[in-house]
Amino acid sequence: MVRFLADVHLGRVAKYLRLLGFDTLYFTNIDDSEIIDIADNRVVLTKDKELCKRLDSRCYFVESKKPLNQAKEIIKRFNLKDSANPFSRCLKDSAILKRVEKEKILDKIPPKVKKFYNDFKICPICHKIYWPGSHYERMKKIIRDLLD
Repeated sequence: MVRFLADVHLGRVAKYLRLLGFDTLYFTNIDDSEIIDIADNRVVLTKDKELCKRLDSRCYFVESKKPLNQAKEIIKRFNLKDSANPFSRCLKDSAILKRVEKEKILDKIPPKVKKFYNDFKICPICHKIYWPGSHYERMKKIIRDLLD
């Protein structure tokens, strides 16, 4: 499976790719030399033609202007539609989410969430907790839009 590193201009795209379950590194403050050093076996996604020249085949220059269209462009280019695994990665750091029992996180979730939700996942790195709350339907619509 292809893994990505999105440059500083593609933060929203990185989130969209993570939402779909694709391993995507993203740093808010990183220079080209650092990207080249840590790219390793990842495809670098960028709006920087000079960076792409330096990376050659390990780079993809994103042509679209708007984040949603950029993500669609990447999905099409790398034929990712059938390998999407939505809601499986942390939107913050791309780690694979783990199921967690509600009883283990009661002190970390809001009272209304305790009352109405029972399905929880947690990021093993940043410990952010996820549940299918009010945002869930909106995110499912974004996923449908990205994969159509």
